[in-house]
Amino acid sequence: MIERYTRPEMGKLWTLEAKYGKWLEVEIAVCESWAEMKKIPRRSLATIREKADFDVKRIEEIEKTVKHDVIAFLTSVAEHVGPDSRYVHKGLTSSDVVDTAQALLMRDAADIILRDITDLMHVLKGKAYEYKDTPCIGRSHGIHAEPMTFGLKFALWHEDMKRNLKRLKNSRKTISTGKLSGAVGTFSNIPVEIETKVCKKLRLLPEPVATQVVQRDRHAEFMSALAIIAASIEKIAIEIRHLQRTEVLEAEEPFSKGQKGSSAMPHKRNPVGSENLSGLARVVRSNALASFENIALWHERDISHSSVERIVIPDSCILVDYMLNRLTDIITGMHVYPRRMKENMKRSYGLYNSQRVLLALTEKGITREKAYKLVQRNAMKSWERGIEFRKLLAGDKEIRKYLTAKELNDIFELKHYLKNIDYIFKRVFGK
Repeated sequence: MIERYTRPEMGKLWTLEAKYGKWLEVEIAVCESWAEMKKIPRRSLATIREKADFDVKRIEEIEKTVKHDVIAFLTSVAEHVGPDSRYVHKGLTSSDVVDTAQALLMRDAADIILRDITDLMHVLKGKAYEYKDTPCIGRSHGIHAEPMTFGLKFALWHEDMKRNLKRLKNSRKTISTGKLSGAVGTFSNIPVEIETKVCKKLRLLPEPVATQVVQRDRHAEFMSALAIIAASIEKIAIEIRHLQRTEVLEAEEPFSKGQKGSSAMPHKRNPVGSENLSGLARVVRSNALASFENIALWHERDISHSSVERIVIPDSCILVDYMLNRLTDIITGMHVYPRRMKENMKRSYGLYNSQRVLLALTEKGITREKAYKLVQRNAMKSWERGIEFRKLLAGDKEIRKYLTAKELNDIFELKHYLKNIDYIFKRVFGK
C-alpha cells in the first residue's frame, strides 16, 4: 500500500545510496572550491571527480570497526580514489558534510511534496466547482446549523492547502542552509571562501553563525510545516468519515470492485483510507515534537539529535508524500449523494431558518431577547414533536402579529443562504 501512494523518487531519496551520494556531492564541491583557490592540484581534482565513489556494504563493514559513519564513508571513498583522497574532506568536520547534505535531501523532499500539494489542489478545485451549487446542511457541534453548498467544503480545503503550500515553500528556504566552517564554526582550518563557493554550487545559503552544526530550529520549522500538512489532511479525512456514517451518508470513499469491508459483515463499506490518514497524522505530529527537542544541544554540539533525525525526517517526508497522494485518490473517486443531502436537510423540520426568523422579528421592532424567546419556544416544540417549524410559526398568534404568511414563506427560501457563494469562490480561486 505504501508503494502505491508514495512517489518512487521519494522512496529513493531516503536510501543509504542517496544519502552517501549527497555526502559525496558535498565533498567533491569542496574539492572543486579548494582547486579554484589553487590549494588542490587540478590533476588531483580530475582524479577525484573521475574515481570518487563508495560501496554501501563496504561502509557498513568499516563502520563495525571505526564506529563512525563519516569516517567509514571517507575510507570507502579513499579506496576508490587512491592517494589523491588525501585532499578529500580537507579542513572539514563531519557535520559540515552531514548537515549540508541533509539540507539537499530535505530540499528535494520538499519539492516532491510541493508537487503533491499542487496536484491535490487541482483536484479540490475541480470538485469545488462541480458541487458549487449543490445545497447541503452546514453543521456546528455535529448539529444542523444553516444551509451551505457541498462545493464550499472543497473550496475550504483548497484554501487550507494553499496556506500549506506557502508554509512549505518558506520552510524549504529555511532548511536550504549549508555549513562548512569547521569543528565549532570558526573557520579555523578552512577559508570562509570555501563555504561561500560550495553553498553557491549547491544552491544553498550559508548558516550565518554556526556551531559544529546547522541550527536545529531550521529543521523544526520544516517538520512543523509537514505536521500542519498532516493535520490538514486529517481535518479532511475526519469530515469524510463523518459524511460516510450511515446516519449521514452524504459522501463516501471510493469502493473498488472486489473490495471487502469486513471479514464478518459483507455489507460493510468503511472509510478505511480516511481512518488510515487520521492515524498517520498522529505519527507526523509526534515526529515534529521530536524535532523541537533537537533544538537544544549541549554547548556547540552534541549528537543527541542525530539518532532522532535519522528516523523522523525520512519518515515524515515519506508519510506526508503518501498521505497527500492517498487523499488525492480518495477525493478523485469520492461518491457524492446530493439526494441524501436534501433528505438530511429536511430532518430538522426547517429549524435551520431560526436565525432568519429572529432577525425578521427584531426588524419589526421587537427586542432581541423577546424575539429569541418566541423563536426558541417554537423551535423546541418543532424538535420535540417532529412538526415543521414553519407550520408552528404560522400558527403562533404572537408571531403572526409581526410576520405575514408571505413574509414567512420568503424567510424560508433556500436562495438566501446561497446568494454569496460566487463571491466566496472568487475570493478563493480568483476571477
